[in-house]
Formats: sequence, structure tokens, C-alpha cells
Amino acid sequence: MVDRPVTEPAGTVATAELVAELLPTLRAFAIPMPIRFRGTTLREGALLQGPTGWGEFSPFPEYGPRECARWLACALEAATAGWPTPVRKSVPVNVTVPAVGAAKARAIVGGSGCRTAKVKVAEPGQPESADVARVAAVREAIGPQGKVRVDANGGWDVGSAERVLTALAEFNLEYAEQPCATLAELAELRQRVAVPVAADESIRRADDPLKVRAAGAADIVVLKAQPLGGVRSALRIAEQCGLPVVVSSAVDTSVGLSAGVALAAALPVLEHACGLATMSLLAGDVTADPLVALDGELPVRPAAVDPDALASWEVDPAGWRCRLLAAAEFLPEQLPGPERR
Repeated sequence: MVDRPVTEPAGTVATAELVAELLPTLRAFAIPMPIRFRGTTLREGALLQGPTGWGEFSPFPEYGPRECARWLACALEAATAGWPTPVRKSVPVNVTVPAVGAAKARAIVGGSGCRTAKVKVAEPGQPESADVARVAAVREAIGPQGKVRVDANGGWDVGSAERVLTALAEFNLEYAEQPCATLAELAELRQRVAVPVAADESIRRADDPLKVRAAGAADIVVLKAQPLGGVRSALRIAEQCGLPVVVSSAVDTSVGLSAGVALAAALPVLEHACGLATMSLLAGDVTADPLVALDGELPVRPAAVDPDALASWEVDPAGWRCRLLAAAEFLPEQLPGPERR
């Protein structure tokens, strides 16, 4: 159990002083991705080192400073405050299947050791038949006892989502993640299909993440530590939403993934496998001991940057220093301080 409620910070520190203190430790990376994911083949970001370890700041390129502030808050939490006491020693995870062909999808699942698979669908430029073929291959590879979920990243309108999810019904989907872009569409779709609906972008990119429950738009919420401002912030959202939670990654390095693992490990109840086994989407890592799943589980532990590993992917930090300082303008004047033990 946690030492005290996670909603009660141990103390506070001045944000400006904290950023100024950690800025000299900033290191930037750019790691290739063997398979295109979210429209890119390169994962870029920055790392900060503080008294409690390393934090990752890796918002996607299209995000502006206000949205990036949440990602920065997570990095500062990891580097200076640490995380709540875990209630489990490992976290069950799913294998993520990008929008690849059926044969490749089958191979990815077969070599993963996971009993749950998340399949990317609604890829721009691909026909709906490709989604069906990919999900069919994953169901075959994982077997009748395994779980299959799909993720459309908001790529369907309500009619398309209803049509494709009906076609996929024979594969016994666990849920559909962000099948449509808006809360209104998600709420309407829930009335049309039997497949449970999970909200991702409607949580992590929303001004008010709690609107998803009020709108009746989801059965499950997908929470990510970086986009939601850190582990404690995400825990508060989970508590207030009152819906089952799946913790997922933002295609982080092991440093960022360790924050997601800490979030999943601190949840009082964890009913679903988490989307944290994403190291396979990157060509390398910044640690010497990457957070890789074994038999469908990830260990609950921090990840430290290894200088030799980072050297393979390190790039000029100037651009990331500018992004960090711009994001810091949107942080509160005070941030939670270290845990009192």
C-alpha cells in the first residue's frame, strides 16, 4: 500500500528554480523506428537527470508549448520527486502490432510471449480489408484464450467504426481504443456496437480529461504518464474517472516507460494488460538494461541512462532546450516535491 494518498503531495518546489537546476543535465536523442508508427520512423526526445533519477521529455513534434508542459511535468517528477510506492512487482502488458501485413502481424505476436495484443487499425491509405486481415492473423497467432484489442487513433467516423467493428466481431475483441475522434462520436458509437470503447486521445489531449465519463463516451480509459503530467496526476485522473484503466506508453525509451510502469504499479486495481511493451518499436535504447517484457510481464523498476547506449543516439540538444523552456512557461509556479519517508 502507499504510505499516504497519492493526491496529497509531500511538499512543493519552485518550478523556475527546478528547471534552471536541471537544464544543464539535458541530453537529446533521436532513435530510428524499424516500422513506421504514428506516421514517423524516428522517435526524438530529451532526458533530464535529478536527485531521484532520470526523466524523459519527449512530446510529439506537432505539440505546442501548453500541451508539452504536461510532458515536462512528468520528467521533472521522475527526476526530482520519485514515484508512489508500488502495490505490485510486475505489470502485465500487451504486444503492439503496427499497421503491417498479416504475415508480419502473426510473427510479431508469435514472438512476443504476451497473451494480449493491441492491433493498429484505420491506417491512412489502407483499406478496411487490411484491418480485418491483420486482426484475423493476430487472433490466429494468439489463440482463442488470448485477448485482442484494436486501436484506431480516432481514425474512423461513427459509420465506419460501426461497420469495421461489426466485421471484426467474430474475433472477440476485448475493446476498441479511440475508434472516433470526439467524445460525441464515441458516445454515439457505444450505443451502436457491443464492443467496449476505450478513450485515449480524448483523455490525454483534453483540457478536462474527466469529461469522457460525463459524456458517457467510454467503458475504459487509457492513461499515459507523460501526456497527463506525471504519475501522481494520472493517478488522480484514474481515481476521479472511476473507470477501468489501461496504462499505455507514448513510444518512450525505457526512461519514459519506467514512469508508465510506476503508474500501473501504483493503481489500486489493474484489470487489463497495459500497453507498455513498446521497446520493440525502437531500434535502440538509452539504457543498458531496457524494459523488455518477459512472459507478458514488465518488472517494476526505474531505468538509468547509460552513457554508452545514449551515445549511439545522442543529437544536438539546442532545439529541445528551447522546447523545454517554452513548455516551462505553462507549468504552475509550484510542483510537488520529493516524498517524505
